[in-house]
Amino acid sequence: MAVADHIKQEEGKTLEFKRDLSSPKNLLKTLVAFANTAGGRIIIGVDDISRLPVGVENPLDEEERLCSLIADSIRPRLVPNVEMTTVDGKTLLVVEVFLSGVRPHYLEAEGPDRGVYVRLGSTNRVADRELIAELGRSVEGIAFDELPMPELSVDDLDLRVLENLFQDQRDFGEWELHTLRLLTNEQGRQVPTKGAILLVGKERERHFSDAWVQCGRFIGRDKADIFDHIELHDPLPLAVESIMLFLKKHAMRGADFSEVRRKDTWNIPLGILREVVINALVHADYSQKGTPIRVAFFDDRIEVENPGILLPGLTFDDIRQGISKIRNHVIARIFRELNLIEQWGSGIPRIFREAEALGLSELRIEEIGMRMRVTVPLLENIAVHKEPEQVTEQVTEQVTEQVTEQAKRILNCLKNEPLSAREVMKALGLHHRPTFFYNYMQPVMTTGLVEMTQPESPRSPNQKYRLTAKGKMAIFQSSLPED
Repeated sequence: MAVADHIKQEEGKTLEFKRDLSSPKNLLKTLVAFANTAGGRIIIGVDDISRLPVGVENPLDEEERLCSLIADSIRPRLVPNVEMTTVDGKTLLVVEVFLSGVRPHYLEAEGPDRGVYVRLGSTNRVADRELIAELGRSVEGIAFDELPMPELSVDDLDLRVLENLFQDQRDFGEWELHTLRLLTNEQGRQVPTKGAILLVGKERERHFSDAWVQCGRFIGRDKADIFDHIELHDPLPLAVESIMLFLKKHAMRGADFSEVRRKDTWNIPLGILREVVINALVHADYSQKGTPIRVAFFDDRIEVENPGILLPGLTFDDIRQGISKIRNHVIARIFRELNLIEQWGSGIPRIFREAEALGLSELRIEEIGMRMRVTVPLLENIAVHKEPEQVTEQVTEQVTEQVTEQAKRILNCLKNEPLSAREVMKALGLHHRPTFFYNYMQPVMTTGLVEMTQPESPRSPNQKYRLTAKGKMAIFQSSLPED
């Protein structure tokens, strides 16, 4: 793209304008941020307000001064391309920086702990210790969730969660845990990776205090008044359905839950939201402190935020085109094995296509602070009219009725003979195993309606499920019809 065309654009992640070199420190910060983030150009000699070329006086002298400033001020050494060009008869300096292979760069005067900058939108931000570490790891191709936790052992993993997620599909011995990168070798010992603890750690939040999800329904279009909220501490793959249930609960707008669900029609874009939620869980920067994943439901939109900015080398144009970099290799692998992710890089282009098809032209992805936010607008407002207590009670009853209907269906399947999980899923017409176990089977087992035929061997290939005495009594008392 010609320089004259760049001047017509807005400043952003990879572009900035400077009138002159009167404030070299800000220019140097921008060069450091470009080198650490996704590269970029600074065009000197352009009024950054009117966007008109004003030119650079004594361009040869200024070019030499600029190169000296860069050489003396930035570490590790940075060697950008500096060129002179003419637009409308004015001489401009164009400084181009590419994503550096020796990042993180920093201002020598501020030091490697306080002088590292990254680019967020059209601004430069100081990187904290966690982000500086990630910049370094990204050069070596190491993911945070692949790092070992040498103080822990396999006993710190709740393998029952994995067994339920992959029921009848995998035997989680040491070899399989290594294959999935849930275990790694550290000085001759088999220890969990950070990804393993994030996924199925027995004390996940002791090690990662912000690895949970905060959901809120707000009154109106801002966060002044909260209507309802929950905190979700589910294992990450299971959090998907819990978040979606919260969104469905507040999308009913007074409609009958069972009727809406039966018709499978909702007044929020469930397909887009599910993809956005999965993306937030998989690509969150779990090394950040004080920033859980947040889902905010407003009258006119739903916002999903996760800690972490775009990985180095990526821009928003890149991800819209399907260019993908995985922040958490271990977490992404598990989600992929569970068919929660269809194909690397396909999610973002797909949600924009679906948004366009639905007429949701204002769907946005942006970096807010050190977080990523996806804003999904609603086709029409869903306003809150009742007092929180009244609506919460009404919705809770409707959701409870829905769970009861699921329980009834399972009880009917099992009332004649014990069945395997596969047989129950087939009878119910279900295909997604995690959804079946945690939305259908777990509730009836927790309430004592159903039990395993071999409780001492939960992973047995011959495992089946049968009604308890309580389950049989429930059928007798309610005279449940057959499906």
